[in-house]
Amino acid sequence: MRSLPLALTARLLPVVVLASAGWALSSGPFAASPAAENKSASGPGKSSPSAPSTSAATKTYAGSPVPCESVAKKTVTSLVPGAKTAGKEIPSTDESLRRTCSWSALKGFEYHWLDVSYEIKKSDEAAATAYKQRMTEKSGGGVVPGLGDTAYSVVNVTTQDKQQTREGVVIARASNALVIVTYNGSDFETKKAPSTDEINKGAIKAAKEAVAALETAQKS
Repeated sequence: MRSLPLALTARLLPVVVLASAGWALSSGPFAASPAAENKSASGPGKSSPSAPSTSAATKTYAGSPVPCESVAKKTVTSLVPGAKTAGKEIPSTDESLRRTCSWSALKGFEYHWLDVSYEIKKSDEAAATAYKQRMTEKSGGGVVPGLGDTAYSVVNVTTQDKQQTREGVVIARASNALVIVTYNGSDFETKKAPSTDEINKGAIKAAKEAVAALETAQKS
């Protein structure tokens, strides 16, 4: 097996996985896919038809669901072949406000990584502000209709040591909660990355399940 790029090899080490995932991440059948990286499915910079609440007193969610139970096992198996379906929760200083679960695996020459994060804000207004900030940080994507109160996805490809990695990020707001999904993949044999469509659809599928888990937990 040929040697892996140093940056991606490091991500396979458990200790580095926890350090690198952290809160830097806090980055067809499921929804329309972007035509290309940094290209909006509905037009760049457009917001969801649903207008965020402006009432700072509105707060639907008091806490996050268990993030490692937010995505179905069959979805994990499909998106991250070879990964343990139980996932790995990333330590948080305040689990009532922020929780993340991570799945990653190298199967053959193919590597995939999936993170699902929840952030619970003090109000709908605070969540709407944070959502806009994250859209600015991950500019160039497009609206994902029918997901939470408003949602946005973006896909980018990076190349290091001639190795491509394609990453998709979905940011969804549901009342005072943010759901952030990061999904990426690489093929170390071909040095190519999965298609934009594959990564975008995978990230959106995980995001839909994560938002549904948030809503279910609030009702229970």
